[in-house]
Amino acid sequence: MKLFKASCALFAAATAAIWMNPANAQVQSSTDTKEGASSKVVNVEHGEVVLVDGNDLFVKMDDGQVRHFPNISESARVEVDGQQVGIHDLKPGMKLQRELTVTTTPRMVTQTQTVTGKIFHVTPPITVILTMDNGQNQSFKIPKDQKFNVNGEMVDAFHLKKGMLISATKVTEVPETVVAHDRKVTGTMPPPPPSPPPADAPVLLVETTHVTPPPVEQTQTAAVEPAPQELPKTGTEMPLIGLIGLAALAAAGGMRLMSARLFRHTD
Repeated sequence: MKLFKASCALFAAATAAIWMNPANAQVQSSTDTKEGASSKVVNVEHGEVVLVDGNDLFVKMDDGQVRHFPNISESARVEVDGQQVGIHDLKPGMKLQRELTVTTTPRMVTQTQTVTGKIFHVTPPITVILTMDNGQNQSFKIPKDQKFNVNGEMVDAFHLKKGMLISATKVTEVPETVVAHDRKVTGTMPPPPPSPPPADAPVLLVETTHVTPPPVEQTQTAAVEPAPQELPKTGTEMPLIGLIGLAALAAAGGMRLMSARLFRHTD
């Protein structure tokens, strides 16, 4: 009975020593990471600074919505016209552009652990305590379906015996997805307001007056008779002379006729 109690005390002390000094374990670990093809998504947003209140930034986006960016870090920087400026250097009217690049990379992480030692105690299929080369004992939890190499033969935990020199290799593969965010904010200063003229410079004022034109008097224009046209140079007065002669003959004939009638009346 006393021997059993002493063995239990020794086992408990050895187990405690194992957990308190894990660095003394004869365990070799290696990790291998293989990455797959990465994919990128780029999102570009534009806006105009509306208000800067302390470390809070209000920006009017292209769709007309005003977005609130609270608690901007003092270390945050914006590249404006080639210069790095902080949150307190932003001014209303400044144009901002934020480019967000999201890179997604799948990868497989393979971790290999190899343990070598002499069996001090085994509780199949839960734990095994191994004595390392430095004389210290260390407890290991036995994974499900774990195989052990005993003199070149692969056996399970139920075939392990005290005093056996064993080695075990555990390979774990863990798929991971790495997402990286890259933010870049640039901007341009608003155009400066027009500068006022110097105090001693003359100011030219142009006064324009609206002049009403006088009413237009309607005057009647007398009709102008056309000037008589001259005969062409090829015309002559012969027809006119002929007409006068014909009229004289007619008058002479008439007078002769009247004289004859008068003479008959006298007889």
